[in-house]
Amino acid sequence: MARPRERTDAPNPRPGGRPRDAALDEAIILATRARLVRDGYSQMAIGDIAADAKVSRPTVYRRWENKFDLVVDALDYGFRKQRDMYTLDLSALEPREALTEAVRRLDPTYYNPDAMVLMGNFAGEALRTPELLEILRRHAVEPRVSLLERVLGELQERGAVRDDLDKYTIATMCFGAYFGAFYRGDDSEDTPEAVVAVLWPAIAADPSARAQR
Repeated sequence: MARPRERTDAPNPRPGGRPRDAALDEAIILATRARLVRDGYSQMAIGDIAADAKVSRPTVYRRWENKFDLVVDALDYGFRKQRDMYTLDLSALEPREALTEAVRRLDPTYYNPDAMVLMGNFAGEALRTPELLEILRRHAVEPRVSLLERVLGELQERGAVRDDLDKYTIATMCFGAYFGAFYRGDDSEDTPEAVVAVLWPAIAADPSARAQR
């Protein structure tokens, strides 16, 4: 059976059916998100999700055809709550402060403290269910990395950083710093300042910008 298409909006009622109970939908979605962290996609079961949400299995299946369909909506629930952070306006900040704030928004745990575990679980599904990792890339990774690339471009327009920067590589390296901190057991709270302290002298456009340390 072909996998359902990825959803971008909240679940809709079936044609001709009773109106959906939004509170019940959210309870199931939240239970699914918790199980994704605790059990991972392969090990999580609809029965456990139903029990956690205090509903029956048929209640879940009336809303979602299968586990993949449910997980797509559970992920979208979180993505929709995070989208405002990707349109951040940092133009009023000093250049180095703006870069630091953009690096801070790269942190996968900025919104969801379980994000690192969740992303690791999905990486483990790369061979069995690559669609999940692709959804994560498109909605959780690329918007963050693109935000930093955009901020670097704005800093170039302000004359604060060099014109010849490889923005893609810089953004990727900054994003990777959070995974390095996670696997080393470090607190990521200080990561933005630490990363910018190393990066700024190499990318600043002039001595006065480099002096902002």
